[in-house]
Amino acid sequence: MTKIRSLRTAALVAVAAGVLAAGLPVLSAEAAAGDGTPADSNISFVGRWNKTNASAYVPYWAGAYLRVGFTGKTVKLRQRNTIQLWASIDGRAFTSFAGSGTINLTPTALAAGNHTLIVSYRQVAGSYTGDAVFQGLILDSGARTFTPPARPKLVEFVGDSITAGATSSQLAVTGYAFKVGERLGYDHTQIAIGGMCLAETTDGCWAQETRYWMSSGGQVGTDPWDFSRYTADGVVINLGTNDKSHGVSAADFQATYTTFLARIRARFPNAKLFAMRTFIGRYATETEAAVRARNAAGDTNVFYVDTSGWLPSGGLSDSVHPNDAGHQAITDRLAPVLSARLSTTPDPTTPPPTTAPTTPAPTAPAGGACAVTYRKTGDWGTGAQFDVTLSNTSAAPVNGWTLTWSLPGSQRITQSWNSTVTQSGATATAVNAAWNAVIPAAGSISFGFVTDSPLSGATGFALNGSGCAAAT
Repeated sequence: MTKIRSLRTAALVAVAAGVLAAGLPVLSAEAAAGDGTPADSNISFVGRWNKTNASAYVPYWAGAYLRVGFTGKTVKLRQRNTIQLWASIDGRAFTSFAGSGTINLTPTALAAGNHTLIVSYRQVAGSYTGDAVFQGLILDSGARTFTPPARPKLVEFVGDSITAGATSSQLAVTGYAFKVGERLGYDHTQIAIGGMCLAETTDGCWAQETRYWMSSGGQVGTDPWDFSRYTADGVVINLGTNDKSHGVSAADFQATYTTFLARIRARFPNAKLFAMRTFIGRYATETEAAVRARNAAGDTNVFYVDTSGWLPSGGLSDSVHPNDAGHQAITDRLAPVLSARLSTTPDPTTPPPTTAPTTPAPTAPAGGACAVTYRKTGDWGTGAQFDVTLSNTSAAPVNGWTLTWSLPGSQRITQSWNSTVTQSGATATAVNAAWNAVIPAAGSISFGFVTDSPLSGATGFALNGSGCAAAT
């Protein structure tokens, strides 16, 4: 018996020595919740992660990240080789870190107490070959991890370099997909690699029609992804920008898109699917037609998102890729569309008031000196999103505002943001929020809403009872 025990001890020592030689931490047979090791059940790994090595988890695709709560004043990452990553503590702005081995995320110690952490690794692409291998957290003596606040939904964003955040300042983290997810308080994934097409091409463009189903998209093997690992509540697709350059015909693109939507539906039977017009308009007609084909087949939870006019002047870093300002503009437009369809209330795009709401006595601009720009910024066939800019063209500020107008047909407003919108028959009324009650002289405010039909043609705008010039 003593001999058997000695042999077992020697074997365990040999295994531990091999693990240490490989630069990996030694784990117990079953990681304890709270210990900060990769297998710690308090850590949420969002996106597609390789967990085959219990000592070292590896994120795949762009924008995969981990979320965790921890106690104490400091937190460090146990990495392997050189890596660049971005981290956010307690909801603050993401900060860039680079190095190898131990990465200190708190060079300035935090206040004692409970904290939350998000870490996103830079995706291997182009000349960048970083080693994104999470080997655990290092916490203060006596500190522990805890499960972070639950997020109600998960949205998967499928695309190419644009969805991966290429050319923005912090890549995936400053891409519209990551930003939309964080704004809505959802978990989110970016199934995106630079240069990807939707359809397979004769010149070998990497295509989502085949690589979406892989764990790493072919970057690290071609093993299939286990779709039971997470269930998406929404899937947002932005593809087609690269297909044109690889000779994909309009007919082939439309057919491939229709099939792609059907295959994703089979994986996520209850998800809302959103097919976005590419920001430069390539295959817009074919993308919308693919959505209509799925609708006609009985799938009413597939929506076309018209992105026309979403990118502001100066919103591109080159002829194709949005810069930080472009991604922010996309976020501002896309977040309310997803919020409305995925039933998030209150709408996260509305900043919470810092004081008790108060509504000042409204003052009308002299002589009705106001203008309204009323634009449809999204259309999914059975509904639409509208953005309204209300301008004060007078020489005096407006202190408290109520805008009224008439909606076309039997259109109903189902959700709004940046104002309180009510409806009586065809008459809609928007009242300021506490934080945007004052419109400065020559200034403007904006709000938006979602309707149950795509009809345009609103009329009869009036600010505090005085008529306004309108452009639709």
